[in-house]
Amino acid sequence: MDWMAHTLARRADPLALWSEVKSIVMVGVNYGPASDPLEALGARSAGVISVYARNRDYHDVMKGRLKTLAAWLGSASPRQPVQAKVFVDTAPVMEKPLAAAAGLGWQGKHTNLVSREFGSWLFLGAVFTDLDLPPDEPEADHCGTCRACLDICPTRAFRAPYRLDARRCIAYLTIEHKGHIAAEFRAPIGNRIFGCDDCLAVCPWNKFASVSREAKLTAREDLQAPALGELAALDEAAFRQRFAGGPVKRIGHARFLRNVLIAIGNSGNRALAPIVVGRLSHASPLVRGMAVWALGRLCDAQTFSELAQTHTAREVDEYVAAEWRNALRA
Repeated sequence: MDWMAHTLARRADPLALWSEVKSIVMVGVNYGPASDPLEALGARSAGVISVYARNRDYHDVMKGRLKTLAAWLGSASPRQPVQAKVFVDTAPVMEKPLAAAAGLGWQGKHTNLVSREFGSWLFLGAVFTDLDLPPDEPEADHCGTCRACLDICPTRAFRAPYRLDARRCIAYLTIEHKGHIAAEFRAPIGNRIFGCDDCLAVCPWNKFASVSREAKLTAREDLQAPALGELAALDEAAFRQRFAGGPVKRIGHARFLRNVLIAIGNSGNRALAPIVVGRLSHASPLVRGMAVWALGRLCDAQTFSELAQTHTAREVDEYVAAEWRNALRA
Protein backbone atom coordinates (compact mmCIF):
# COMPACT_ATOMS: atom_id res chain seq x y z
CA MET A 1 0.00 0.00 0.00
CA ASP A 2 1.58 3.29 -1.13
CA TRP A 3 -1.14 5.63 0.08
CA MET A 4 -2.39 6.20 3.62
CA ALA A 5 -4.85 8.66 5.16
CA HIS A 6 -5.27 9.69 8.80
CA THR A 7 -7.69 12.20 10.29
CA LEU A 8 -7.07 15.18 12.53
CA ALA A 9 -10.22 16.61 14.13
CA ARG A 10 -10.44 20.40 14.11
CA ARG A 11 -13.32 22.49 15.39
CA ALA A 12 -11.97 25.56 13.64
CA ASP A 13 -9.72 26.08 10.68
CA PRO A 14 -6.33 27.04 12.20
CA LEU A 15 -5.41 29.05 9.12
CA ALA A 16 -8.77 30.72 8.48
CA LEU A 17 -8.84 29.08 5.05
CA TRP A 18 -12.39 27.95 5.55
CA SER A 19 -14.69 28.66 8.50
CA GLU A 20 -16.74 25.45 8.25
CA VAL A 21 -13.92 22.89 8.58
CA LYS A 22 -14.41 20.26 11.26
CA SER A 23 -11.91 17.61 10.19
CA ILE A 24 -8.67 17.48 8.25
CA VAL A 25 -7.74 14.25 6.48
CA MET A 26 -3.98 14.10 5.98
CA VAL A 27 -2.81 11.87 3.14
CA GLY A 28 0.69 10.50 2.58
CA VAL A 29 2.00 8.82 -0.55
CA ASN A 30 5.17 6.76 -0.65
CA TYR A 31 7.79 7.81 -3.20
CA GLY A 32 10.56 5.53 -1.99
CA PRO A 33 13.41 5.20 -4.53
CA ALA A 34 14.65 1.90 -5.96
CA SER A 35 18.28 2.68 -5.07
CA ASP A 36 20.23 4.70 -2.51
CA PRO A 37 20.25 8.35 -3.71
CA LEU A 38 23.65 8.88 -2.06
CA GLU A 39 25.32 6.51 -4.55
CA ALA A 40 24.80 8.96 -7.42
CA LEU A 41 26.92 11.59 -5.68
CA GLY A 42 30.03 9.62 -6.66
CA ALA A 43 29.39 9.98 -10.40
CA ARG A 44 30.88 13.46 -10.65
CA SER A 45 30.20 13.96 -14.36
CA ALA A 46 26.50 13.15 -13.91
CA GLY A 47 23.87 15.38 -12.38
CA VAL A 48 21.87 14.37 -9.33
CA ILE A 49 18.19 15.29 -9.31
CA SER A 50 16.24 14.88 -6.08
CA VAL A 51 14.25 11.65 -5.96
CA TYR A 52 10.92 13.46 -5.87
CA ALA A 53 11.62 15.28 -9.14
CA ARG A 54 12.58 12.36 -11.38
CA ASN A 55 9.15 11.94 -12.94
CA ARG A 56 5.78 13.68 -12.86
CA ASP A 57 5.06 16.60 -10.56
CA TYR A 58 3.68 15.06 -7.38
CA HIS A 59 1.34 18.03 -6.88
CA ASP A 60 -0.61 17.00 -9.97
CA VAL A 61 -0.56 13.32 -9.03
CA MET A 62 -1.79 13.92 -5.48
CA LYS A 63 -4.38 16.55 -6.30
CA GLY A 64 -6.30 14.13 -8.49
CA ARG A 65 -6.26 11.43 -5.81
CA LEU A 66 -7.30 13.89 -3.10
CA LYS A 67 -10.27 15.03 -5.16
CA THR A 68 -11.30 11.39 -5.56
CA LEU A 69 -11.03 10.92 -1.79
CA ALA A 70 -13.06 14.07 -1.17
CA ALA A 71 -15.79 12.84 -3.52
CA TRP A 72 -15.80 9.45 -1.76
CA LEU A 73 -16.20 11.14 1.63
CA GLY A 74 -19.24 12.92 0.26
CA SER A 75 -20.79 9.82 -1.25
CA ALA A 76 -20.15 7.73 1.87
CA SER A 77 -21.78 10.23 4.20
CA PRO A 78 -25.48 9.98 5.08
CA ARG A 79 -25.50 13.79 5.19
CA GLN A 80 -25.71 15.70 1.94
CA PRO A 81 -24.14 17.82 0.70
CA VAL A 82 -20.62 17.41 2.10
CA GLN A 83 -18.12 20.18 1.56
CA ALA A 84 -14.41 19.49 1.07
CA LYS A 85 -11.33 21.34 -0.15
CA VAL A 86 -8.02 19.76 -1.14
CA PHE A 87 -4.54 21.24 -0.66
CA VAL A 88 -1.16 20.17 -2.01
CA ASP A 89 1.14 23.17 -1.50
CA THR A 90 -1.67 25.35 -2.85
CA ALA A 91 -2.26 27.27 0.39
CA PRO A 92 -0.32 28.02 3.59
CA VAL A 93 -1.16 24.61 5.09
CA MET A 94 1.45 23.31 7.53
CA GLU A 95 1.35 19.76 6.23
CA LYS A 96 4.10 18.27 8.39
CA PRO A 97 2.82 19.24 11.86
CA LEU A 98 -0.73 18.43 10.79
CA ALA A 99 0.38 15.02 9.50
CA ALA A 100 2.17 14.34 12.79
CA ALA A 101 -0.94 15.32 14.75
CA ALA A 102 -2.99 12.97 12.56
CA GLY A 103 -0.60 10.07 13.20
CA LEU A 104 1.05 9.69 9.79
CA GLY A 105 4.49 10.09 11.35
CA TRP A 106 6.57 12.63 13.24
CA GLN A 107 8.77 15.54 12.29
CA GLY A 108 12.34 14.30 12.44
CA LYS A 109 15.39 16.30 13.36
CA HIS A 110 15.74 17.18 9.67
CA THR A 111 12.27 18.86 9.99
CA ASN A 112 10.69 16.48 7.46
CA LEU A 113 8.08 13.89 8.27
CA VAL A 114 9.30 10.39 9.18
CA SER A 115 7.04 7.36 9.02
CA ARG A 116 7.67 4.02 10.70
CA GLU A 117 6.27 2.40 7.56
CA PHE A 118 7.79 4.53 4.78
CA GLY A 119 10.78 6.22 6.39
CA SER A 120 11.44 9.72 5.05
CA TRP A 121 9.84 9.18 1.63
CA LEU A 122 6.34 10.63 1.93
CA PHE A 123 4.50 13.28 -0.05
CA LEU A 124 1.77 15.01 1.92
CA GLY A 125 -1.60 16.46 1.02
CA ALA A 126 -4.73 17.49 2.93
CA VAL A 127 -8.50 17.32 2.61
CA PHE A 128 -10.37 19.90 4.71
CA THR A 129 -13.98 18.89 5.22
CA ASP A 130 -17.05 19.93 7.19
CA LEU A 131 -17.62 16.28 8.10
CA ASP A 132 -17.13 15.47 11.79
CA LEU A 133 -14.76 12.50 11.46
CA PRO A 134 -13.21 10.48 14.32
CA PRO A 135 -9.55 11.50 14.79
CA ASP A 136 -6.52 9.21 14.76
CA GLU A 137 -3.93 9.27 17.51
CA PRO A 138 -0.89 11.50 16.96
CA GLU A 139 2.52 9.88 16.40
CA ALA A 140 5.33 10.21 18.94
CA ASP A 141 8.89 11.26 18.07
CA HIS A 142 11.12 8.22 17.49
CA CYS A 143 14.39 9.94 16.55
CA GLY A 144 16.00 9.29 19.94
CA THR A 145 19.67 10.25 20.10
CA CYS A 146 20.27 9.77 16.35
CA ARG A 147 21.73 12.77 14.53
CA ALA A 148 22.64 11.17 11.20
CA CYS A 149 20.56 13.67 9.21
CA LEU A 150 22.18 16.63 10.98
CA ASP A 151 25.75 15.43 10.50
CA ILE A 152 25.52 14.56 6.81
CA CYS A 153 24.33 17.97 5.60
CA PRO A 154 27.00 19.29 3.18
CA THR A 155 26.33 22.97 3.95
CA ARG A 156 25.68 22.62 7.71
CA ALA A 157 22.16 23.94 7.28
CA PHE A 158 20.94 22.57 10.63
CA ARG A 159 21.52 25.04 13.42
CA ALA A 160 20.25 22.48 15.93
CA PRO A 161 17.97 19.43 15.90
CA TYR A 162 14.62 20.39 14.37
CA ARG A 163 16.02 23.78 13.27
CA LEU A 164 16.83 24.28 9.59
CA ASP A 165 18.43 27.42 8.17
CA ALA A 166 16.82 27.32 4.72
CA ARG A 167 19.30 29.87 3.40
CA ARG A 168 22.02 27.20 3.62
CA CYS A 169 19.92 24.28 2.38
CA ILE A 170 20.93 22.90 -1.04
CA ALA A 171 17.29 22.17 -1.86
CA TYR A 172 16.48 25.85 -1.32
CA LEU A 173 19.59 27.11 -3.11
CA THR A 174 19.10 25.01 -6.24
CA ILE A 175 15.31 25.30 -6.48
CA GLU A 176 13.84 28.31 -4.70
CA HIS A 177 16.79 30.74 -4.72
CA LYS A 178 16.55 32.95 -7.81
CA GLY A 179 19.89 34.74 -7.67
CA HIS A 180 23.57 33.91 -7.69
CA ILE A 181 24.62 31.14 -5.31
CA ALA A 182 27.23 32.30 -2.79
CA ALA A 183 30.73 30.96 -3.34
CA GLU A 184 30.85 29.19 0.03
CA PHE A 185 28.06 26.82 -1.04
CA ARG A 186 29.23 25.90 -4.55
CA ALA A 187 31.77 23.20 -3.72
CA PRO A 188 29.49 21.54 -1.11
CA ILE A 189 26.71 21.39 -3.71
CA GLY A 190 28.80 18.85 -5.61
CA ASN A 191 26.85 17.41 -8.54
CA ARG A 192 23.38 18.11 -7.10
CA ILE A 193 21.54 20.06 -9.79
CA PHE A 194 18.01 20.07 -8.38
CA GLY A 195 17.42 19.54 -4.68
CA CYS A 196 19.21 17.36 -2.15
CA ASP A 197 18.21 14.08 -0.50
CA ASP A 198 21.13 13.56 1.90
CA CYS A 199 19.29 14.12 5.18
CA LEU A 200 16.36 12.00 3.97
CA ALA A 201 18.44 9.17 2.54
CA VAL A 202 20.56 8.64 5.65
CA CYS A 203 17.60 8.25 8.03
CA PRO A 204 17.74 4.82 9.76
CA TRP A 205 13.97 4.50 9.54
CA ASN A 206 14.34 4.01 5.79
CA LYS A 207 15.18 0.37 6.51
CA PHE A 208 11.42 -0.11 6.69
CA ALA A 209 10.77 1.84 3.49
CA SER A 210 9.63 0.21 0.27
CA VAL A 211 10.01 1.19 -3.37
CA SER A 212 7.09 3.26 -4.61
CA ARG A 213 4.62 1.41 -6.81
CA GLU A 214 2.98 4.61 -8.05
CA ALA A 215 3.85 4.51 -11.76
CA LYS A 216 3.74 8.30 -12.21
CA LEU A 217 6.33 8.71 -9.44
CA THR A 218 8.73 6.00 -10.63
CA ALA A 219 12.03 7.52 -11.69
CA ARG A 220 12.54 8.02 -15.42
CA GLU A 221 15.70 6.35 -16.63
CA ASP A 222 16.99 9.52 -18.30
CA LEU A 223 16.69 11.51 -15.06
CA GLN A 224 18.50 9.12 -12.72
CA ALA A 225 22.07 10.12 -13.63
CA PRO A 226 21.96 12.47 -16.64
CA ALA A 227 25.33 13.50 -18.11
CA LEU A 228 26.26 17.06 -17.16
CA GLY A 229 27.63 17.82 -20.63
CA GLU A 230 24.34 16.81 -22.19
CA LEU A 231 22.36 18.97 -19.76
CA ALA A 232 24.62 22.01 -20.22
CA ALA A 233 24.08 21.83 -23.98
CA LEU A 234 20.27 22.03 -23.75
CA ASP A 235 18.74 25.16 -25.20
CA GLU A 236 15.55 26.52 -23.68
CA ALA A 237 13.22 24.60 -25.99
CA ALA A 238 15.04 21.31 -25.37
CA PHE A 239 15.03 22.00 -21.62
CA ARG A 240 11.28 22.52 -21.59
CA GLN A 241 10.69 19.41 -23.67
CA ARG A 242 12.92 17.18 -21.57
CA PHE A 243 11.40 18.25 -18.24
CA ALA A 244 7.80 18.74 -19.35
CA GLY A 245 5.32 17.73 -16.68
CA GLY A 246 7.93 17.53 -13.94
CA PRO A 247 9.12 19.79 -11.12
CA VAL A 248 12.50 20.68 -12.69
CA LYS A 249 10.86 22.74 -15.41
CA ARG A 250 9.53 25.30 -12.94
CA ILE A 251 12.94 26.77 -12.08
CA GLY A 252 13.46 27.87 -15.67
CA HIS A 253 16.32 27.36 -18.07
CA ALA A 254 18.74 29.96 -16.66
CA ARG A 255 18.60 28.73 -13.06
CA PHE A 256 18.87 25.17 -14.28
CA LEU A 257 22.05 26.01 -16.22
CA ARG A 258 23.37 27.85 -13.16
CA ASN A 259 23.06 24.63 -11.18
CA VAL A 260 24.51 22.43 -13.93
CA LEU A 261 27.53 24.71 -14.33
CA ILE A 262 28.26 24.54 -10.61
CA ALA A 263 28.17 20.75 -10.86
CA ILE A 264 30.51 20.86 -13.86
CA GLY A 265 32.90 23.07 -11.93
CA ASN A 266 32.92 20.43 -9.19
CA SER A 267 33.32 17.53 -11.61
CA GLY A 268 37.03 17.93 -12.32
CA ASN A 269 36.26 16.82 -15.88
CA ARG A 270 38.25 19.14 -18.17
CA ALA A 271 36.61 17.60 -21.24
CA LEU A 272 33.49 19.57 -20.29
CA ALA A 273 35.27 22.95 -20.54
CA PRO A 274 34.38 23.64 -24.22
CA ILE A 275 30.68 23.32 -23.43
CA VAL A 276 31.09 25.77 -20.55
CA VAL A 277 32.95 28.25 -22.76
CA GLY A 278 29.88 28.35 -24.97
CA ARG A 279 27.86 29.58 -22.00
CA LEU A 280 30.07 32.64 -21.44
CA SER A 281 27.90 34.46 -23.98
CA HIS A 282 24.55 33.45 -22.49
CA ALA A 283 22.00 36.23 -22.02
CA SER A 284 21.60 35.56 -18.29
CA PRO A 285 24.22 36.81 -15.80
CA LEU A 286 23.33 33.79 -13.64
CA VAL A 287 24.64 31.51 -16.36
CA ARG A 288 27.65 33.62 -17.36
CA GLY A 289 28.78 33.99 -13.75
CA MET A 290 28.70 30.29 -13.03
CA ALA A 291 30.37 29.53 -16.35
CA VAL A 292 33.27 31.76 -15.25
CA TRP A 293 33.46 30.01 -11.89
CA ALA A 294 33.38 26.55 -13.48
CA LEU A 295 36.10 27.40 -16.00
CA GLY A 296 38.26 28.80 -13.21
CA ARG A 297 38.22 25.32 -11.69
CA LEU A 298 38.61 23.36 -14.92
CA CYS A 299 41.11 25.33 -17.00
CA ASP A 300 44.82 25.89 -16.55
CA ALA A 301 45.92 29.44 -15.71
CA GLN A 302 47.01 30.37 -19.24
CA THR A 303 43.82 29.17 -20.89
CA PHE A 304 41.68 30.93 -18.32
CA SER A 305 43.66 34.17 -18.71
CA GLU A 306 43.13 34.08 -22.48
CA LEU A 307 39.39 33.57 -22.01
CA ALA A 308 39.33 36.50 -19.58
CA GLN A 309 41.01 38.78 -22.08
CA THR A 310 38.36 37.96 -24.65
CA HIS A 311 35.28 38.21 -22.43
CA THR A 312 35.89 40.70 -19.61
CA ALA A 313 36.08 43.75 -21.89
CA ARG A 314 32.51 43.22 -23.07
CA GLU A 315 31.00 42.08 -19.75
CA VAL A 316 28.32 44.55 -18.59
CA ASP A 317 27.18 42.84 -15.40
CA GLU A 318 29.16 43.76 -12.29
CA TYR A 319 28.53 40.44 -10.56
CA VAL A 320 29.90 38.48 -13.52
CA ALA A 321 32.84 40.86 -13.77
CA ALA A 322 33.57 40.18 -10.11
CA GLU A 323 33.52 36.44 -10.82
CA TRP A 324 36.25 36.99 -13.43
CA ARG A 325 38.33 39.04 -11.00
CA ASN A 326 37.96 36.54 -8.18
CA ALA A 327 38.86 33.61 -10.42
CA LEU A 328 41.93 35.39 -11.80
CA ARG A 329 43.18 36.09 -8.26
CA ALA A 330 42.62 32.51 -7.11
